[in-house]
Amino acid sequence: MGELVGRVDEQDQVDADVRIAGALVAARYPDAIGAVLGGSSGRGQATPGSDLDITVLLPDDGISRREVLRHEGRLAEVFLNTRVDLREAFAQSRVTRRATALFLYADSVQLHDPIGHVELLRAEARDLLAAGPDPLTQDQSDAARFLLTDLLDDLSESGPDSDRHEQLAIADRMLREAAHLLTAHRRAWNGAGKWLPRRLITADPILGRELLRGHLAAAEHADPTPLAAAVRSVLELVGGLLREGYTETRSATATPQTR
Repeated sequence: MGELVGRVDEQDQVDADVRIAGALVAARYPDAIGAVLGGSSGRGQATPGSDLDITVLLPDDGISRREVLRHEGRLAEVFLNTRVDLREAFAQSRVTRRATALFLYADSVQLHDPIGHVELLRAEARDLLAAGPDPLTQDQSDAARFLLTDLLDDLSESGPDSDRHEQLAIADRMLREAAHLLTAHRRAWNGAGKWLPRRLITADPILGRELLRGHLAAAEHADPTPLAAAVRSVLELVGGLLREGYTETRSATATPQTR
């Protein structure tokens, strides 16, 4: 009975979100040729305090942009794109490996689709997500390995008596770079903010959790050992540590090698 009540409550929340989002689109974007509600609302995981992630499809002569506004008391983040700009964002996602636009369409509820463009784009987004991001080039992989090796050296030199701000800064950067390299190796999608741990565990449940536990040990106990061990495991998957002999090329589009 409890599970049934929970599902009913979730559906009530989805219905309320769809109604508010649909009213917002109709009132503010009358020229829209399509619209979807994505994010937590599109996945049926929203709470009354969640913001609304709305993607609006514009006519071909529209101006792509992002707007943040409030409607009926709910904060809404609205992404407005023409079909050309949206497909460029879809394609760019495969390179950046952060598929925000793809997930907004793939995990969405349809709000407005008089011509059928939205349904085609939702299907396209799901296919691209299933295919995964582009693999790293050799130059990108080498650049990522070199940076992670350099960070590992810095972290290994730190300990309980080290400057905590420096140690945490290194640990934070290491987690981001290790997540980038591991998700790329698994041909899985990467993420930022709260989506970094979610995407990391999806890509590799075992090693992803080791990285997260290691990061927590550095943050809570000033112990860099577990994070260093997890990062070494990531590096072993892609060729190991890289120091001597590395040459940075202009064509590499991995994270710049800044300290």
